[in-house]
Formats: sequence, structure tokens, C-alpha cells
Amino acid sequence: MRTLAVTVFVLIAVILAGNTPAMAQQVEGNKETVEIGLSTDTIAITSGFRGTDLTVFGALDNADPLIQRQGRYDIVVILQGPERSFVVRRKDRYFGIWINSESVNFQNIPASYSLASTRPLQDIAVPKTFAQLALGVNNIFYEPMPDGFNSSASLREFTKELPRLKLKQNLYSQRPGEVQFLSSTLFRATLSLPANVPVGKHIARAFLFRNGEFLRQSSTSLNIVKAGLEYRIYKAAHENSLLYGLFAVFLAVVTGWMGRLMFRKD
Repeated sequence: MRTLAVTVFVLIAVILAGNTPAMAQQVEGNKETVEIGLSTDTIAITSGFRGTDLTVFGALDNADPLIQRQGRYDIVVILQGPERSFVVRRKDRYFGIWINSESVNFQNIPASYSLASTRPLQDIAVPKTFAQLALGVNNIFYEPMPDGFNSSASLREFTKELPRLKLKQNLYSQRPGEVQFLSSTLFRATLSLPANVPVGKHIARAFLFRNGEFLRQSSTSLNIVKAGLEYRIYKAAHENSLLYGLFAVFLAVVTGWMGRLMFRKD
């Protein structure tokens, strides 16, 4: 009952927040709008974090009743992590030993990317639409570093390999069918947060489609931060490096001295 109450509260908050102008991007000639909200805007992770699912709630406004009954509204929700640099390396075998050979540096790559949709993407719209929206793991723009020189064929090979590596690391995921309508206007999306999810500001976006046509999108943000004793030690080491170093040396000396006392032979 408590979970149901929280869900209802969040859904009501999402509907009431629907008048915020910055939430949705309007498309001329269409009256439908979509809004989304999160039950929390901050997630604190500790050393024991093993990954979790994030629930995104949303609502449709001014929806056409006929299209609703036909089930022709589709929602795609993504959670995109902070942009980072990423290196893709290729290993070749020389004299029986596998070593790194050619590599490509990519910049401004989403460190994580989770997608959920009402149906498989190919059933929602044509591939060209998703390519224009850069929506989906294979449609993200993977930008190589300008200072690197690679042939076109080699660059295409590494660009194709990048999302495969991210999927293997569970940092990228696509979950069709994980957006479900709770009523004719309210929906819920379940996104995956892996155990190695990067800290920083994440952007959640919802894309509204009608009969295969993209109408609007809405967005909100989520902050993922580290917490616990490990994070405080990490923060102290970076903010007070000299004191941290002196303390580490002192602790090592004291530990060695106590060990000598405990295990000495009389």
C-alpha cells in the first residue's frame, strides 16, 4: 500500500507539473504534450551498490481519444549519463602474443545509456526517424577525436565496436516493452542502472510518437553521487592530498610497530 501511495503521489505531481514551459518541446500543429517526473532527483551509491531499476512516471495531455483506443501512442524513455571520452582498441596477434595495435579516441560519448519503450523500436517508427533523433544505442553520434588519423573503413569499424563494448559492460541497455500505460494517459517506464553506473548528472527524456510520427519530448535530470566512508576518504585524498599522505605514512608506521609488538618472539 505504501508503494501504491507513493506511485499515486508521483503521478499527481507529474500532472500538476505539466504547465511548466521548459519541460516539453512543442511541435507546431499537434496539441498532445508529454511530461515526466522522477520519484527522486538524487541517488546516492555506496561500495555495496549492485545496480537497480529506476522508475520514471509520465502523463499525456490533450491526447486524441480515438488514437488512444487504437493504441497508436508510443513512448520511448531514455536515461543518458554524463559525456566522457572513451578509447576503443584493437588487439592483434604478433608472434603468438595478443597486444594492442590500432586505437580510436572518441569524445563526448554518453558514459551510460538506458532506453525503455512501449514496443520494439522498429514497430514504433521507421529507422530514419530514430536516426534523426539520435535515439537508440546504434543511433548515438559517436564523435572521434579530431587529432587522430584513421581511415574511413577503420573508423567505421571502431564506431560499430563502441556500442557493442558498452552493451557488454552493461553501461548501455535497451528494454522494449518496459514502458507501460497505467491508464489512458498515465505511463510508467523502468530503466536499468548498472552497478558501474557513472556518477554525475544524468538526463531523462521521454519521446512521444503518434502513428509512427514523432511529436514531442520532455526531459528532467537525475544526479547520481557517491556516498559512505569510501567516498569521504576519496574526497579527503583529493582535497587535502598533503595531509592525507602524511596520515597514510603515520598509519603505516603505527601499524608496522603494533604488528612487531604483537608477533615478536621473546
